[in-house]
Amino acid sequence: MKYILTLAVGLLAFLPTVAAQQQATQMTLDEAVQYALENSIRMKNAQIAIADAEQQIVERRSAGLPQLNGGLNFQHYLAVPQQPLPEGFDIFGLFGQVLAVDLYDQLSPMTQAAVDESFSGQPNGGDSGEQGVAFFLRNNFTASVTLDAMIFDGSYFVALQGAREYRKYTKREFATKARDVENATIEAYLPVLLLQENVELLDKNIRNLNQVLFETKALYKEGFAEQLDIDRQELSLSNLQIERENLLRQKEVALSNLKNTIGYPLDQPLVVADDLDKMTLEAKRLMAMEAKPEQRAEVALLDQAIQMNELNIKLNKAGYLPSLRAFGTAQQQYQGNDFETGFWAPAAFVGLNVNVPIFDGFNKKAKIERARLELEKARNQREDLLRGLKLEVANARTNYENAEQRLRSQEKNLNLAERIYETAQIKYREGVGSSLEVTQAEQSLYTTQSNYMQAMYDLLLAKERLEMALGQ
Repeated sequence: MKYILTLAVGLLAFLPTVAAQQQATQMTLDEAVQYALENSIRMKNAQIAIADAEQQIVERRSAGLPQLNGGLNFQHYLAVPQQPLPEGFDIFGLFGQVLAVDLYDQLSPMTQAAVDESFSGQPNGGDSGEQGVAFFLRNNFTASVTLDAMIFDGSYFVALQGAREYRKYTKREFATKARDVENATIEAYLPVLLLQENVELLDKNIRNLNQVLFETKALYKEGFAEQLDIDRQELSLSNLQIERENLLRQKEVALSNLKNTIGYPLDQPLVVADDLDKMTLEAKRLMAMEAKPEQRAEVALLDQAIQMNELNIKLNKAGYLPSLRAFGTAQQQYQGNDFETGFWAPAAFVGLNVNVPIFDGFNKKAKIERARLELEKARNQREDLLRGLKLEVANARTNYENAEQRLRSQEKNLNLAERIYETAQIKYREGVGSSLEVTQAEQSLYTTQSNYMQAMYDLLLAKERLEMALGQ
């Protein structure tokens, strides 16, 4: 019993947590756009591109900084190579001995050790009758440190500037992607809102029809209505319920698409919470706005591409300039037939390396010409883009005006259809109208309601596209 009570208390404490986790999040259109800008995969990848551009600057800059490298090398000769002596050469002759002693004293310790090894009576290799001299010992170990530094390279500074311009390009590209994500979010949000409004409208129609059906059944009991009247209204009610279920399924699909667009977890509940009427009123201010195509993110991105093409020309021209690099190496080398009686030989040197381009088969010239052609093409694209944006603004204004006119017309039709339906109901209750007339007015009302909702959706979509065309 104690265990059961503990488990029950634990479950009661856990239930509020589960309920809180499953509580649906409500989002207006602006909140959905902000959520998408922070969580969509496209925006995350755009941020990664900016970070990558920052690292490219570091990578380019590193090429101009001094490069320090260390090295270790070990060699063990299983057979020490020897150089044969000239034919007839007698190093043990009198004059040869004197000459050998004189030269021997002038040799370095490494070479003296090699000579001692070669003439020790136990030659390093070959037959005893063959004489040769070895200039290597069996064990060779070298430790070195090398420094390489660029002194002058014209292309380096242009490449570094190009990396900085590429960072600007990624930031401008981030703005264009943010605008694309915003537009995609709007186009995914509006269908959900429209379907939600349609479901609420159907619920209202179902309530009204249930009331009419209740009244008709009462009239039937009193003998003032026929069974056919009840059947027609029950059929209309069944059709409305089927349509409602269909709209609910469509709403779930549209809601899943919205979640995927903004980067929201698909298994978490989400509710759209905006007002179509309020959004429609806000759309009217756009018609007075002035179009500024030059402020569009697409134009700024193309301007940045033009600057990068200009730098590409400078980079290829810099390839004609000579480059100068400095280098230095310090090393310690150990040689010996074993690891105890050998010796260390230090060495160090510095130097300069000058590279002067003379003739490359017109490679750089072709690259410069190609870069100029790319620049010209980018400028043509900018001009074409500006013309296209002006046309886009004009078309967006026209589409918005048409959508606004359709909405006003559908609003009048809706008011008229509602009056006809109310009149048909009154006539039916007073016994001067038929149920068929009521059914026809009812169907006409439903069709007009659907047309009105579609016109409102078209107006909101035209509004968002006009905002995009205006660069807002």
